[in-house]
Amino acid sequence: CSSDLPVVPVVAPQPGPLTAQQIVQRIQDFYDRTTNFQAEFTQVSRSRLIGEEQRAGRVLFKRPGRMRWNYTSNGDVIVSNGTTLVAYQAEDRQAIEQTLTQSQMPTALAFLTGTGRLSDSFTFRLLDANQFQYPTGHVLEARPLTPQPTYERIVFYVDRATFQVTRTALIDAQGNTNRIDFRNPQVNLDIPESTFNWRPPADVRIVRP
Repeated sequence: CSSDLPVVPVVAPQPGPLTAQQIVQRIQDFYDRTTNFQAEFTQVSRSRLIGEEQRAGRVLFKRPGRMRWNYTSNGDVIVSNGTTLVAYQAEDRQAIEQTLTQSQMPTALAFLTGTGRLSDSFTFRLLDANQFQYPTGHVLEARPLTPQPTYERIVFYVDRATFQVTRTALIDAQGNTNRIDFRNPQVNLDIPESTFNWRPPADVRIVRP
């Protein structure tokens, strides 16, 4: 005989919000699939002693360890060929040359160049995205496992759909900040190797700390 019991629909459980570690893994997965990355950027540095400085330009990253920052606002260039980092200061007519292990910038952004993994370098805490006026994405605070002389923590702003990092903010123990916003990102395009073999003009003073 047939049953007159009502049919109860099965409702699939709704997934909960992502944890900090899940977001970190998805960020890492995205950049692991990325051989190169380029974008326009705006950099805002706020110092208690100097005040606020704004610069802009275009940045390119290529795995492994290559990057180039072209500052259109003042002509400065920061470039790495994978082993050496050169920071050209156009106004001072000098270039600071260091190995990658000497520089702290690659430590903060190594995941973009394919030379480091986020979970190996930082501990993470998920922040309230609305409080940081970033309701369309995730906001993570990262603290380095090995203390760094140039920053105490980093705040990552992460696109909710793609898990690309759209903004980073480095903060030191005194509360000084160095914020970089990436716009119009493009990935996995052909970037010539010569892009990262740039050398400063011949009359520039080379400083090797």
